[in-house]
Amino acid sequence: MSEIINPTGKDIIKVSTELLGEELSLEYGRVGFRSTASVIVRYGDTVVLGTAQVGDKPVEMDYFPLSIDYEEKMYAAGKISGSRFIKREGRPSEEAVLIGRIIDRPIRPLWPKGFRYAVQGIATVLSLDPKHRPDMVSMIAVSTALMLSGAPFEGPVAGLRVMMKEDGSFDAMNSIEEYDSSKLDLVVAGTENGVMMVEAGANEVTEQEVVDAISWAQEAMKPAIKLQQEFVEKVGVTKMEYELSKPDESIQEKVNAWIDGKLTDDIVCDYPFRNPKIAEIRDAMDAALSDELGEDEYKEVKKDYHEAFQMAVHAEVRRGIVEDQVRPDGRKLDQIRPLSSQTGFLPRAHGSSIFTRGVTQAMNIVTLAPLSYSQIVDTMERDTERRYMHHYNAPGWTVGEVQRLGSPGRREIGHGYLAERALAPMLPSEADFPYAVRSVTEIMSQNGSTSMAATCSSCLALLDAGVPLKRPVSGIAMGLMLDGDTPYILSDIADAEDFAGDMDFKVTGTEQGITALQMDMKVHGLPAEILAKALEQAKAGRQHILEHMQSVISGPNTMSPYAPRVESISINPDKIREVIGKGGETIQKITAESGAEIDINDDGTVMIASPDGASIEKAMQMVKDIVAEPEVGTIYRNKPVVSILDFGAFVQILPGKDGLVHVSEMKEERVEKPSDVVKEGDLVDVKLVAIDDRGRLQLSMKAATRELNEG
Repeated sequence: MSEIINPTGKDIIKVSTELLGEELSLEYGRVGFRSTASVIVRYGDTVVLGTAQVGDKPVEMDYFPLSIDYEEKMYAAGKISGSRFIKREGRPSEEAVLIGRIIDRPIRPLWPKGFRYAVQGIATVLSLDPKHRPDMVSMIAVSTALMLSGAPFEGPVAGLRVMMKEDGSFDAMNSIEEYDSSKLDLVVAGTENGVMMVEAGANEVTEQEVVDAISWAQEAMKPAIKLQQEFVEKVGVTKMEYELSKPDESIQEKVNAWIDGKLTDDIVCDYPFRNPKIAEIRDAMDAALSDELGEDEYKEVKKDYHEAFQMAVHAEVRRGIVEDQVRPDGRKLDQIRPLSSQTGFLPRAHGSSIFTRGVTQAMNIVTLAPLSYSQIVDTMERDTERRYMHHYNAPGWTVGEVQRLGSPGRREIGHGYLAERALAPMLPSEADFPYAVRSVTEIMSQNGSTSMAATCSSCLALLDAGVPLKRPVSGIAMGLMLDGDTPYILSDIADAEDFAGDMDFKVTGTEQGITALQMDMKVHGLPAEILAKALEQAKAGRQHILEHMQSVISGPNTMSPYAPRVESISINPDKIREVIGKGGETIQKITAESGAEIDINDDGTVMIASPDGASIEKAMQMVKDIVAEPEVGTIYRNKPVVSILDFGAFVQILPGKDGLVHVSEMKEERVEKPSDVVKEGDLVDVKLVAIDDRGRLQLSMKAATRELNEG
């Protein structure tokens, strides 16, 4: 095999280290010659291409135009999409979107404020080793590519997806099946200085177990960070020259001087009243500066003054919390906003709720359906079904803005998934509750922590729908203000504290433990000790919210009359073909005649669903008749005569099972011709008196009549 030649004249450079017992390697110069930077990362047989593209001039935007994407390729797993119509990769799967968000979140804060050059990082999975999930390899690939680009990225970062073994120890870089079966599935990402991002799904783990897992991951990921540093030095990166788009310091000074003394205790009030008061102060500033600078001149710089005004408001929020221990709405640091909730307010929904915390409000609607309505998941890593689905919607009017309606974005997908993970461990098993469940959160009003409102409202609506959750789940969003090394931890943060703060930390759980969490840092890393304090304070907040929820609904309601009832029976798997029939003819007939829906699993479990109990009963009897085996001594009533011969008549006692009533078994008295007694289509009572050695059924009308009369 000939060696690849780099047309740019540069050498191919490769470095490697051991990470959790497997070689991790980084390779530069083999592919991607025209990108700003590219790297191939290998871990076992998992191979990921990381690319970075950086614009050569700043763009006119008031935010940093950074995009991070994760590209699944079906060929990486040796698969062709199972969809009948779509075979090439198109829109990313929800799982790919979520992994893209996981990679993005520790990287985004590590850029200088005011950097306005377009930056794109892409992780493309080229080869998938089933033993090692590619998501954390992809994070390393994007981080390395950005480091090689020469842009002012203050990395490197690395991440590990941590699982908890049965003995309580931790491991990482495992297969997807191992994570699915683990009590804890925790992603930790950070720099050499601290944790930048945490995300987890769990089955009621303790706060200490989470802290121990984070600490373990911090230490275990160090080889991946050191390898990137070594690699960048070996490749030799030219730092890019750039300009920062920062507000004019004189504008900030002017705004600070004007606003001094105006952000008084009068604005320390509930958010519905606080925001208009701040808007009034800003409008007054606009009027004063317009008079001072001239209306036309001020219009040109008005955006800069508004940005400076917002910075001054954020600074006042931080000052009030650090110096006075008072939050923008007057709450104490650990105080929860007022709570109110309602269930069952939508008459035709299977389950519904409204959960309100301060100005944040979430409506949730739960719909139940047979398991056949489960979502098919066909991705690079998974080929399965998704029984429980949580969808989150938050249109522009929920924040008082005009926004175009469209398909859900990454934020909506991420918030829905967090709420889904929060409740999934508490769902009953399919055997105990054979339903597909769709939970939809419609955000009604936003002022911080809508994903936690979605969690709480979903729990209430599930109970209202009659879903027998193992235990109820509540959620809370925590914030942080760092003053030097002193942390000020806030419970139930609202928008003003989120925008001005240093951390957004969401935790969900039951009385017995944590079920999901998500943490994002806005500073460059955080020690695990501070996270431990935040978790303990969050536990008290979760319990307060949970007590409120239980005062509204303490357990599952009876199911709505509009929800389908699902009953199941088990049949011999060898009989499945008979129930389905040729080309589905038999099962379609059952559905048409009974009005019920039929699902059959490969193990012989037949699930029958309908809101009408009579439909279920009819369909179940039809299935039982198909799979029933003839029993000698049984009387079969009202069975059709299917044919008449000279010596007797054939009667169908079960679907596909006919037996002969000999002319001598039709009546007590002698019968000359069978046609004197019965005609085709007549319904008669017969008793199965014998099954001969060839499986032929011998029936008797006179024995059935005799026993029925005696009875």
